[in-house]
Amino acid sequence: MVIYQNISLKPYNTFGIDVKADQFVEVKTIEEVQVLCTTFILAERKNLILGGGSNILLTKDFDGMVIKMNLKGLDIIKEDENHAWVKAMSGEVWHDFVMYCVNKNLSGVENLTLIPGCVGAAPMQNIGAYGVEIKETFEELFAVEMESGKLVKFTNAECKFGYRESIFKHEAKGKYIIVAVTFKLSKKPNYNLSYGALKETLANQGIVEPSLKAISDAVIAIRVAKLPDPRELGNSGSFFKNPEISLAEFNTLKEKFPEIKGFPLPDNKIKVPAGWLIEQCGWKGKKVGNTGAHKNQALVIVNYGNATGEEIWNMALTIQKSVHEKFGIKIEPEVNVI
Repeated sequence: MVIYQNISLKPYNTFGIDVKADQFVEVKTIEEVQVLCTTFILAERKNLILGGGSNILLTKDFDGMVIKMNLKGLDIIKEDENHAWVKAMSGEVWHDFVMYCVNKNLSGVENLTLIPGCVGAAPMQNIGAYGVEIKETFEELFAVEMESGKLVKFTNAECKFGYRESIFKHEAKGKYIIVAVTFKLSKKPNYNLSYGALKETLANQGIVEPSLKAISDAVIAIRVAKLPDPRELGNSGSFFKNPEISLAEFNTLKEKFPEIKGFPLPDNKIKVPAGWLIEQCGWKGKKVGNTGAHKNQALVIVNYGNATGEEIWNMALTIQKSVHEKFGIKIEPEVNVI
């Protein structure tokens, strides 16, 4: 374990922002994480835990320690007639983990194919796509407590999952480093085809009886068609969360905007697609300086090559303001702005 000084973070974030970190270290074992916590007293100093760098926007140099999580390992640790429990180390690429499950014919995460990032970041915001969230298959995780260096277990209930939410974005924020996650997956396929585009893609491919691989391939096709590859055009995927509003608010908006889209939630709430709201404000495909909203998906803000993090953040704030002015809805960033 070597600690480097004054390192560029451009290769470590999918927006491709060139800022520097005062200190940078890569860790490959739980023991190395524990040593960092106790020897360098991480709980008392500025730090940034970095996985795939796919959900952050760096707006300036980081005057602290950046810890790149490179813990690797995928194992079936337990199984019975109906389920298998897969333990994934936090540095595993999320898509590789999904492919591991699909290839083993284990169902539950196939709809989450090709989501960028690493396994360790997945529980932090309860990642989800195409009708599925990880809380549905999440069993438990292990994390190192920064203050003590102790290994602590969190169950599904203890993670307090919500829509793109967990305890790690609130009361546990900045207190733990996730090192391993265990998922309970089904040996008997239980497909979720509730998402319209997924059903449509499978139908267009002539697939009547879907398989795990067919669903995974369909998700890949959808994502590739809509979302730019960060290796070719810097981005972090969806920049904003889909807002949730009351049924009363939605009905009022529908009188003014009859074409508005919404999806029912519990407690008389409605989820409104942020991408649709942004598109209605004229942002889809619009370029401003070195940044802009992607031509195929307005929810994705992109770096056309030379944008600074501050420039991208100003673009996001402008989009946010325009949506609020038109619809009275405040869309919140899904990306962590640093």
